[in-house]
Amino acid sequence: MSPILAIIVLDMNKPMPEHFDVLIIGAGLSGIGSAAHLETELPGKTYAILEARDGIGGTWDLFRYPGIRSDSDMFTLGYSFKRWDAAKAIADGPSIRQYIRETAAEYGIERHIRYGHRVVRADWDSETALWTVEAETGHGRVSLTARFVHWCSGYYDYEKGFSPDLPGVESFTGRIVHPQHWPEDLDYSGQRVVVIGSGATAVTLVPAMARDAAHVTMLQRSPSYVVSLPGEDPVVDWAIRHLPRQVAWQIARWKAIGLTTLSYQLSRRRPEVLKAILRRGLLRELPDGYDVDRDFKPRYNPWDQRLCVVPDGDLFQAIRSDRADVVTDTIETFTERGIRLTSGRELEADLIVTATGLNLQMLGGASLSVDGREVAFGDTVAYKGMMFSGVPNAALSIGYTNASWTLKCDLICEYVCRLLKFMDERDYAYCVPVAPPEGEPLDPLIDFSSGYVLRAIATLPKQGSRPPWRLNQNYFRDIGLFRRAPLDDEGMRFVSGAEAASGRPASEALAA
Repeated sequence: MSPILAIIVLDMNKPMPEHFDVLIIGAGLSGIGSAAHLETELPGKTYAILEARDGIGGTWDLFRYPGIRSDSDMFTLGYSFKRWDAAKAIADGPSIRQYIRETAAEYGIERHIRYGHRVVRADWDSETALWTVEAETGHGRVSLTARFVHWCSGYYDYEKGFSPDLPGVESFTGRIVHPQHWPEDLDYSGQRVVVIGSGATAVTLVPAMARDAAHVTMLQRSPSYVVSLPGEDPVVDWAIRHLPRQVAWQIARWKAIGLTTLSYQLSRRRPEVLKAILRRGLLRELPDGYDVDRDFKPRYNPWDQRLCVVPDGDLFQAIRSDRADVVTDTIETFTERGIRLTSGRELEADLIVTATGLNLQMLGGASLSVDGREVAFGDTVAYKGMMFSGVPNAALSIGYTNASWTLKCDLICEYVCRLLKFMDERDYAYCVPVAPPEGEPLDPLIDFSSGYVLRAIATLPKQGSRPPWRLNQNYFRDIGLFRRAPLDDEGMRFVSGAEAASGRPASEALAA
């Protein structure tokens, strides 16, 4: 047999990749939401969910540290199509995980999930108008094809949290733990604990651990904005007791959206006013004579980073009871017994928790190519904050930085279904976003001063100065942009099935 014929025979014996209309990457909050929208809006579409882990829940399945809870109210972090029925607005991690699982069961999504499938690569071919997606499994690498890929894998590295260089860390004889990798066997009862950090994770850990630890110190280099909110809203509680359940839920949802939007707009237009409001709240919560400005006056404006929410002031309760304290200083070095600060003070500890943040990562670390060319996301421009110039038939769910994650993801899922219907009706094989005209100004995609964003800013897509390339941080504007604005606007090119079959690459569609 000739070598060429042998190759042909081997290729014929090779099984064809399994094919789907849509591949969803990730079975967390946004991935299950995407599948639920497909089930209800496009029931004829075939789809699969590729999940790297062994369970549903994403972030809420990964993080298991003490006190893990939402940093947004559940009336908006929950789905638009499934009520959050509990009165408690700030929910614990297990309750959120159970809510996601209930949604998957209710919409018949579970049978579509492929667990243990870590997507490592996706390659687009314009001639076939298909993505070939490769995933690593416990039995080797598998390939699947899809017309459309919806990435719902979040935007941080699930494998490793961020840990800065800590001088002298090898000297410490106690235990050091990162919250992203919380050991199941960790018993800190009666121990002296230092939590390094000042963000949402730190302000969650401190009061939760203070219940059992001998003492907990939150060591921060600089303060964050911290606001106390009632765990159960009295207005919402009244609505639940006196009105039909659906009506009460809508009141709770729109009240939360309105207040968050008002807070953000006030922070942009009158930051000093919002600072004063937040400071008055702190003065009510902290002991008389407490140095509020030292420990709770950030150097930035509100909403330049997310506000840290503490339900029912639990952090401040721990401080008032002397079970916890806050120290604002910098680390000179770790010692055998704890941490020596620049001021000369030494914090003795049995356990140190490094709540020092996340590593931002696009697409779960997967690589992308379009017609043989590798995609560098730092060179792309976002379209409506969910698709990227030069990348066909692919969307990414990223939530708001100034409101609940799911508010934006719900709109993106609706838009994906609307886009797929539009292409089916007009026999389009694929769509590909285009960058704004040359010379128009570009900005970083995420206008946020958090460390995890700044560390990765060069690898992130850009955004334009106007729609549809501008990323809104406003739910009310996005409702119009995602639900009613034309799909065939200046930022999108559509390619027919005949054009695709002719071998025209996506790059030529961009130039058309």
